[in-house]
Amino acid sequence: MITVVANAGTAVAEPNPAKVRAKLVKLNEQADQLVERYNQATETHKSAKKKYDALNAEVGRKNAEADALREDLVTVAVDTYQTGLVAGWQRFAFEGDPRSALGGMASLEQMTQDRAAKVHAFEAATKDLRERRAEAKQVLAEADDARDKVRGEKAKVDKLVREQTKLLRRLNAFKSGDPNSPGITYTGPASGNARSALQFAFAQVGKPYRYGGTGPGSYDCSGLTQAAWRAAGVSLPRTTWTQWAWGSSRRVPLTALQPGDLLFSKGLGHMGMYAGNGKMVHAPQTGDIIKVVSLDDYWRTRLLGAIRP
Repeated sequence: MITVVANAGTAVAEPNPAKVRAKLVKLNEQADQLVERYNQATETHKSAKKKYDALNAEVGRKNAEADALREDLVTVAVDTYQTGLVAGWQRFAFEGDPRSALGGMASLEQMTQDRAAKVHAFEAATKDLRERRAEAKQVLAEADDARDKVRGEKAKVDKLVREQTKLLRRLNAFKSGDPNSPGITYTGPASGNARSALQFAFAQVGKPYRYGGTGPGSYDCSGLTQAAWRAAGVSLPRTTWTQWAWGSSRRVPLTALQPGDLLFSKGLGHMGMYAGNGKMVHAPQTGDIIKVVSLDDYWRTRLLGAIRP
């Protein structure tokens, strides 16, 4: 039902809460997928940039090595010119001492061999340098492409976030959260490193959801699970998709969940962590806070599967 309110000669239609919520659900689903694509693009860029930086540093070292060998070649060339084979034959012809001349020739042959070795070393170094430069150039191009993709995905996510925020404010349901929230204490049945992971996750309750967030003041869904299990000594990949792929040999039935298990939604746009006693801790979406929720019928119909780190 739409209520029309007259105000200074104008008619304003109040939003239908049911329609607004339905639209918000669709936006949230779109945002889940876009955020994961953004996170994946970000990780691809970071990986490519890290590889480029390592190659670039190696190019610098190879360049210094080639410069040093080049200086050696210059020195050898100058020495050869000043005391080379011609001077040896001059001594043989005019000094009349064959033994002295032959000794000089032997030294020149050794010098020639040394020069040849230095030339080969220089050629090998410069060849390797050219190959590394070409490889670094290719990797940098890949990093630039990944960066451009990140920018494109971010623009799309930012637009959705603005729409989500607008609808949530219309419903008076926007929660800004507290980046310094002390969280709550975990008192569930978990043990071992699963307990450590859940203690960390529960300590983040009340902090805001931020797409791309990896802490400490805000998180997105996969950023929270990654940080929680890192606190327990287990290294997880960054995104929902990569965490699901990482755990391909660690999947467990939804009917046999244990505290600490990672829970994934259908479509891999969202995830959380099973806390035990039919509850899940997760970072939901824009305009909400990290919270503990019951795995009711709604959530159970959305779940794709679970992984035990």
